[in-house]
Amino acid sequence: MSKTWLRHSAVAMISAVAVLVGANTAAGDPTDIVFPPDQNQLPQLPSEPQLYDQLPIPTPSEDPWYNDPEDLASYAPGQIVRTREVQTRLVGIPVPVYTKQLLFRSNDVHDNPIVTATTVIVPGIPWQGSTRPVVSFQEAIDSTDSSCNPSHTLQVGTMKESPLVAGWLAQGFAINVPDFDGKFNTFNTYAEGKMVLDSLRAVKNDEGLGLADPGIALYGYSGGGSGSMRAAELRATYAPDVRLLGTAAGATPGSLTGIARYAVQPHPGLAGAGNFTMWLGFVALAREYPDVFRPEELLTEEGQQLLRDFQSRCVITIAPSGAYRPLSAYFKPGKSLDTEPAVMQVLEENSLGKHIPDSPILWWHGIWDEIVPPSTVLPTVNKYWDSGADMRFITVPLPEHGLNAVTGWAPAVAWTSAVLRGLSPGPKFNLGSPAPLPAGFPGA
Repeated sequence: MSKTWLRHSAVAMISAVAVLVGANTAAGDPTDIVFPPDQNQLPQLPSEPQLYDQLPIPTPSEDPWYNDPEDLASYAPGQIVRTREVQTRLVGIPVPVYTKQLLFRSNDVHDNPIVTATTVIVPGIPWQGSTRPVVSFQEAIDSTDSSCNPSHTLQVGTMKESPLVAGWLAQGFAINVPDFDGKFNTFNTYAEGKMVLDSLRAVKNDEGLGLADPGIALYGYSGGGSGSMRAAELRATYAPDVRLLGTAAGATPGSLTGIARYAVQPHPGLAGAGNFTMWLGFVALAREYPDVFRPEELLTEEGQQLLRDFQSRCVITIAPSGAYRPLSAYFKPGKSLDTEPAVMQVLEENSLGKHIPDSPILWWHGIWDEIVPPSTVLPTVNKYWDSGADMRFITVPLPEHGLNAVTGWAPAVAWTSAVLRGLSPGPKFNLGSPAPLPAGFPGA
């Protein structure tokens, strides 16, 4: 690694920190944010794959363990292709837990066979009286490169949400961490739910794990909530053999059409940081719908160049690179989302609410979330409620998307732990306005 490259990387990371701090203090008028006309606030950041190339553990694109079997179509959903034992690390430091990875068959959004991986972590705490329960932890992967998937980042110690699993591991629960965006990193489609459910089938199918029929709870925030809620919606029709006891999710996008209309436009203050989600969504959805998401038809040459840069990044550099860079600024003359009905149709087809979960739900959302506005969530919540879902929904009266991940984590651990131990999920409620958790809520 050259000194020049290190200097450029250091400058880029310092710039990213400055931007994130500035984004939190920006004033309420768009003119307060002044960038050169041909770029946003950052120089081009090095991509994470460039950094991971310096490490001894190969990235998934270079690791033959992830390869498809020749007869993939003959495998059943959830059937294991191959397994291996690996070391879980936190910031590069080995963690004393047993870790096994499973490569398994699943289906994409079009029901074509695919393979993806999951990582199963088992603590050294005995479990007696029943099969050890499993928490399926869906990280907010939100990335466009396979090196960002948890099956890789858990090995190198860079999985950003890994400290959160401690709340369940300390109680003796096993943790399932699927690559639920697949090895090609699609995003926010119903394929996510299929991959989560098939990862749990794979866990059940692995005799060495001894988890043949566990009680299961799902957890995920933001992009992780997307995979969790889609799995909860699809369980009854796609994987009735998965014994799902409850799903806890926060900041989960309900309407993708609403998110798209919000994220493509410039916004003042902190809200402008959410512009990155549409760049991420465009890249990811184009992999599943190449005939619909066509940058050469919609974007200027500069926009297409930016989209090419977003093809191989983790969320850590996608977010600052796309912040305050609204996609609408790169539409060709006369083009907008309204001129692309096929794009809007795909977003609508993959919006939540196409199915109603048949197991208990805990869902929370920040009332001032700048990445996922409540207006894109509440209609789905109300549809669940009106359809009789076994749901607990609460709004959190705090700003900022990341902060609300922290506020909802402790109640989510308490609630999922209760349902995994066979306790009642507590009363149903739909609190669209801020209010305390009702009496009888586990851990309240």
